[in-house]
Amino acid sequence: MQVTEKIINWARIKSPWILHFNTGACNACDIELIATLTPRYDLERFGVQLKGTPRHADILVCSGPVTKKVDERLKRIYEQMAHPKFVVAVGTCACSGGVFRGCYNVEAGINSVIPVSAYVPGCPASPKAIMDGIVKLLASLKE
Repeated sequence: MQVTEKIINWARIKSPWILHFNTGACNACDIELIATLTPRYDLERFGVQLKGTPRHADILVCSGPVTKKVDERLKRIYEQMAHPKFVVAVGTCACSGGVFRGCYNVEAGINSVIPVSAYVPGCPASPKAIMDGIVKLLASLKE
């Protein structure tokens, strides 16, 4: 491994930038995800920053099931991210489709469209579980 690759991996682990994308959730997981960024839980102490563009993000955090209207947008956002890129599915709906599975406009979980690196189950997923999922993803990158 070259020195530049080691520096890039070190920076990616120490300061990951995340992009949040709601694929059609009920907003409960979104509220919990935003709560992780507030001073009470303070996900930023791990170096995590919320970004507004996929070109700057390392980790795509998705909440909600994949609907037929959003699957192409989700693919496009995933393709716009720089390599290596990681996806975290937050909530039961993002993991498997949840209570919306089987509806006429819902395809399934996030993994039916793009590869998922980490799953955070729960309805809604608690801020502590979201933090745990992101920290475990970062720990797996060290290896």
